[in-house]
Amino acid sequence: MYLIELDQECLLHLFSYLDKDSRRSLSLTCVRLRQVFLDPQLWTLLHFRSPCELRRDNFILGSSLRYLAVCWHSSRVKVCNIEDWMKTTFQRDLCRKHESLVSDFLERVCHMCPNLVSLTLSGCGHITDHNVINVLQSCRRLRSLSLENCARMTDSVLQAMVNFGNSLTEVRVDFCRNVTQEGLQEVRDKRPEVHLSALHSADMIPDSKPEEKTQIRRALQKFLIFS
Repeated sequence: MYLIELDQECLLHLFSYLDKDSRRSLSLTCVRLRQVFLDPQLWTLLHFRSPCELRRDNFILGSSLRYLAVCWHSSRVKVCNIEDWMKTTFQRDLCRKHESLVSDFLERVCHMCPNLVSLTLSGCGHITDHNVINVLQSCRRLRSLSLENCARMTDSVLQAMVNFGNSLTEVRVDFCRNVTQEGLQEVRDKRPEVHLSALHSADMIPDSKPEEKTQIRRALQKFLIFS
């Protein structure tokens, strides 16, 4: 028996053991295997190790997707998490190459993956409250949301979890420096059934605007002059 003579269920099972690149390579060998690759049932779980992987054509987004993770563990994450007004020209150029990749991808998820139940975003320093709020509004079956080291997350996301995350049972906002104790407490008060983790988040120094930094610096200079 040839491989292509197996039924769809068997081929899907075989494909499930392959990584994304191997699935795509095999799908290019014949029309039958291409049909298996394009079957949404094959793509219930997706894991990406960097934003650049989102550019590739080795995966399919669809209504069968349940578990999604974009986890970027790289030294470049530190650059992404620097406040924009503090970045050098080189750092801005570095970020410009990928800063919209995850945001644009999440927009596609909102339109194509309504049955998502778990979302993990780690080291995604350029995503905003708006991106995550859209996911919460579009994927109403979401049960687990993990945001780790996503510097632009604020209490607005926590408020959206209360308002739209009716199915949520687990939320992590670890190392998100612009989340406050007040925002976390509101989630605990209004959604006590949700297991909430916020490791170091509210204890970190939040972002500040350039003018605020200037005022602090001038006040310190005056203090030093007259002391």
